[in-house]
Amino acid sequence: MNAVQIRSAERALSVGTWLIVGGAMLFSILTVTPLMERHSPKGWEWTAPILPLVVDAAVVIVVRLDSVLAALGGHGGRWPIALRWMTGAMTLALNVADSALKKDLVGAAVHAVAPLLLIVTAETGLAYRRAITAAQSAREAQLKAERAERERAAAERREAQERRQREEREHAAQLAREQREHEALIAREQTAREDAARREERERNEARERAEREAREHREQMREQQQAERERLEREAAQRRERDRLEREQEARRLQQERAEREARERAALLAAGPVNEKLPEDKARLVVHASFGEGLPVRAAAELCGWSTGWVSARYQEHRDGTGLVLEGASS
Repeated sequence: MNAVQIRSAERALSVGTWLIVGGAMLFSILTVTPLMERHSPKGWEWTAPILPLVVDAAVVIVVRLDSVLAALGGHGGRWPIALRWMTGAMTLALNVADSALKKDLVGAAVHAVAPLLLIVTAETGLAYRRAITAAQSAREAQLKAERAERERAAAERREAQERRQREEREHAAQLAREQREHEALIAREQTAREDAARREERERNEARERAEREAREHREQMREQQQAERERLEREAAQRRERDRLEREQEARRLQQERAEREARERAALLAAGPVNEKLPEDKARLVVHASFGEGLPVRAAAELCGWSTGWVSARYQEHRDGTGLVLEGASS
């Protein structure tokens, strides 16, 4: 059976079971309620339907929960069995009680049909559901095993295909590797020949370059020697020029020192004459002012030494400060 057929059987079982349960409950309520009315206290006749309703509610609970447990493959233990049989026995007793009290065997048998059918249906439905659940579990296990077998076969086929492809790739790779090795061998031989030719050419070039380098080094050496000789001569000439310059500077310093000493003597001679009572000639007065300026004498002292006015001496001092007095003095001398 496939899954659709199994669901159809479960639906038929469930519908039939609940039809039987509903019919038995309705028959039980209609049968037991008059009995409970007759045996209820005065004024409490309205409670007669409660007892059959409670018993039938227990029947509904048992049937419903047993179907759920059977579908899940579980088992409730002894208490669900005790409740199932106790509710069935109570329903049977309540339904046949009125006929039994009247000693009506036919009525008792007729009223026993619905409770007995309910009890047997509950047990049979439970057995059916357990059997269907077991069959479904077995079928699922079988399907799972078949699916695992198919997956294993597919995996083996894939592995075989991959192994073939891998072997083909390895074979192709081996052929390609052998081809590459052969080409590499030919290339190495060609490279070796080219290397030998290049080595010979390099040796010839090196010999030529070595000869050229030796000639160039010889020329460089000669040029360096000539350069060194020129530098030596230039150094000697520079040293001679430096000696001449030093000698000229020494001679200039000597002449300058002699001139300074002579001027100092002349200034001392001019200043040694002391103050005069009359004006000296202008050229001599200028010499006296120049000597006084050189010795750092004040303007008044210079005026007393030359006999000229302090204004005229101040003007000459200013000329010396500006640098024009020496020029004029040199021109006058």
